[in-house]
Amino acid sequence: MRCMVMVRATAASEAGVPPSAKLLADMMAFNQELVKAGVMLAGEGLKPSAAGKRVYFAGGGRSVVDGPFAETKELIAGFWLWQVRSMDEALEWVRRCPAPFEGECAIEIRPLVEAEDFGDALTPELRATEQRMRGELAGQR
Repeated sequence: MRCMVMVRATAASEAGVPPSAKLLADMMAFNQELVKAGVMLAGEGLKPSAAGKRVYFAGGGRSVVDGPFAETKELIAGFWLWQVRSMDEALEWVRRCPAPFEGECAIEIRPLVEAEDFGDALTPELRATEQRMRGELAGQR
């Protein structure tokens, strides 16, 4: 099972406060454990929402809103993409993770939607297209 593990933003991360050298070292050690175990597929931190944009879709139109965005607790400050056997395994890894920020913070785990989750809506033609795209992406790495 693949899952996205999202580090929720805090007021400090949204203000651009950099992590301490100790936290960076602790996270690097944790990431090395994930890689060694074959769990980590990707992982990155995100710049504060002030550097971002949101695109809203409504009635066939699109509107763009520049960051920063309100409701810090709803924002993401970083993520991992993991390959695990189960949600329980992902939870075990998160429990071992260093706290991503000082003070109160949260990490959310969400399974990715896989091809089989689409059922009959994913026709053989669409499945072939999806597999071809994944092959192209793998060749770009």
